[in-house]
Amino acid sequence: MKAKPRIAIVSPFLDKRHGTERCVAEQIERLARDYEIHVYSASIQDLDLSKITWHRVPSLPGPHLASYIWFFLANHLWRWCGRLFRGLDFDLVFSPGINCWNADIIAVHIVFTEFYRLVHKELALRHNPVRMWPWLIHRKLSYHLFMALERRVYARSDILLAVTSNKMEQDLERSFPGNGRIPLIYYGVDLDQMNPARRESLREKARRDLRLSEGEFAILLIGNDWKKKGLRCLIEAVSSLGIPDLRILVVGHDESFSYDEILRRNGLENRMTILPIVQQVEKYYAAADMYAGPSLEDSFAIPPLEAMACGLPVIVSRQAGVSELVTHGVDGFVLEDPTDSRQLAELIQRIYASADLRRELGVRAEATARHYTWQRNAEEMGKVFEGCLREKGRNVSEASRQS
Repeated sequence: MKAKPRIAIVSPFLDKRHGTERCVAEQIERLARDYEIHVYSASIQDLDLSKITWHRVPSLPGPHLASYIWFFLANHLWRWCGRLFRGLDFDLVFSPGINCWNADIIAVHIVFTEFYRLVHKELALRHNPVRMWPWLIHRKLSYHLFMALERRVYARSDILLAVTSNKMEQDLERSFPGNGRIPLIYYGVDLDQMNPARRESLREKARRDLRLSEGEFAILLIGNDWKKKGLRCLIEAVSSLGIPDLRILVVGHDESFSYDEILRRNGLENRMTILPIVQQVEKYYAAADMYAGPSLEDSFAIPPLEAMACGLPVIVSRQAGVSELVTHGVDGFVLEDPTDSRQLAELIQRIYASADLRRELGVRAEATARHYTWQRNAEEMGKVFEGCLREKGRNVSEASRQS
């Protein structure tokens, strides 16, 4: 019996609660039938470990930069030991982001060189209070390390780079022109978990749990790094409308974003609720009346697509890759300028004022989202694996190694 091609997947952690890691976890579950998958990671959640081999790389407590450097070095050591003492050679090495030197395929979810160009002025110490300086210094050091790695890795022609949106491909081309092998694989959604019928069945209890009254209109935003997600613009837009029934639900956390002062300035102290990230995130979609994602920068953004699958009307930023799947005014609205709170307020007003519009947008949004499943995503990544294996003289159906 021919053995399956052996794939090493290198990621600091995997779960189904964060975008990049969720994508890899969904791919693993579906590709394990065709590949012998070995995961080098510090932690794994929400995955059936019977389908894969997990090589646990011990984590290093402390600042993110230190833990990243440790994992970058340690996963090489763990794989070297496996090859030396257990004969673990791999046909392919796959990494979401730059987690090792020797990946054959890297799924690019952010181009730090491009992102730093957009935000570097905001990171200047003179523009921020002293209490923020340690965080800012750590963030700037991290960005400079990531950019240095990008210059060394993304410019190499022997590494295949996969992207989650055309926007991400454009960012790569702008910073590292010349790599012609960039397959596009959009994120997906779990239609069994995210659909209008399930949203409706969960809605009453979900709103009761969040203490939303019948007349309150809940606007949902999911994600960490709230400055990047456009939370300030959303707060300003809701404030400008002067509609007391509007409530903002924010799912995630961001210790660097001080929202109390912004809420006070806009008179929304008691109209925004911070909620934790949970595995059954569909209960938040069930409680909401619409989704607003005015991202300043996002390679894709899964939550708007999940909201669409649930039949919610959505507003997405042109700076988020998911906007490539939205037709403005048909199955959602696209905010051209994510800093334009006036335009965002106008779009929120249109959705709030018309139940018919909400229903029509929701129906069309759900129809669009049905085309983008995790099964489709995994199949497309599988084709990328197959192509890379053929280039290396291997074949999924003709593995030469004996089991």
